[in-house]
Amino acid sequence: MRPLLFAMLLLLVASSACAQDHERSGDVVIGEFRFEDGSVLPQLKLHYVTLGEPARDASGGIVNAVLLLHDTIASSRAYLTADMRRQLFAPGAPLDAARYYIVIPDAIGHGASAKPSDGLRMDFPHYGYRDMVEAQYRLVTEGLHIAHLRLVLGTAMGGMHAWLWGERHPAMMDALMPVASVPVAIAGRNAFWRRMIVAAIQRDPEWNDGRYSEPPIAWLRAMPVFTLMTENPVRMNDAAPDGERAVWYYDASVYRARGLDANDTLYAFDASRDYDPEPDLARIEARVLAVNFADDLTTPADTNAMQRVLPGIARARYVEVPESDQTYGTQSIAHPALWQRYIDELFKSAPPRTAVDSSRQQE
Repeated sequence: MRPLLFAMLLLLVASSACAQDHERSGDVVIGEFRFEDGSVLPQLKLHYVTLGEPARDASGGIVNAVLLLHDTIASSRAYLTADMRRQLFAPGAPLDAARYYIVIPDAIGHGASAKPSDGLRMDFPHYGYRDMVEAQYRLVTEGLHIAHLRLVLGTAMGGMHAWLWGERHPAMMDALMPVASVPVAIAGRNAFWRRMIVAAIQRDPEWNDGRYSEPPIAWLRAMPVFTLMTENPVRMNDAAPDGERAVWYYDASVYRARGLDANDTLYAFDASRDYDPEPDLARIEARVLAVNFADDLTTPADTNAMQRVLPGIARARYVEVPESDQTYGTQSIAHPALWQRYIDELFKSAPPRTAVDSSRQQE
């Protein structure tokens, strides 16, 4: 009886949080979506979640919208954990859902949005990050009729998308907060491990050029490289302090990946091939506060990438969170207590522009 009562209590608490957030979900279907490579989908479905309610100015324009962008092989659910809700959306939190209208899309190829595993498999257009951002833009503007965003915040892949948002739609937002990303082309170790995953899929005996009848599984043995690159080495050592537990940790990483579709995963990691915002960073108009983590192997501080590009952005600041017993490498993105304080700081330095201002600047 007690376990049942406890489970019911947890369900009640979760339901209460959702009700307090005014959480809703939906789909937008974009007609005749043209990808950067020229391919066209007659219909592109994008799933999204919203929290809070839109506030409108005298002309009916939404003035309190915030866009949150998720990481690779994740979805909008990455922002809907109990910790995220408490640290970001609760009363008095930086993105208090009583004050802001928060939009969290599933990117192309992720979550409940259109992806290869829906049926097209390898005939699905080979999208890149620029396609993903353009689809997000059309969801926001055409689907939800939002002309201006108070903030665009993204983590990891979402952080890279945030940089692209800033330069492709510079008048669209007041503030930009990329977390765990750098605005330069993916290279070196970061490109290396991504290629390991793509190659493992392509070389799986059951892959059959993406036209498999049974899901290939041999490639899953390469997925722990994702764990290796995105977690803090000390945290990993704590979790696997001897050889036996290291084997268990490795097997657990493989097991967690079993729900991934091979084609979806290949597309998701290959999509970063067109990411190179550096040449157009000067187009960014928003106030920028970029946050990285010193123990993040995907954005190594010793490359000095941020220090090199920051002077080319008119209103930008960079924060590097020092390594500590509270940081988790790239996975620090899932621990908002480490970075949420910077949202308030960014808002204070970025007064709102109106939706009218945005539409005029984009003409």
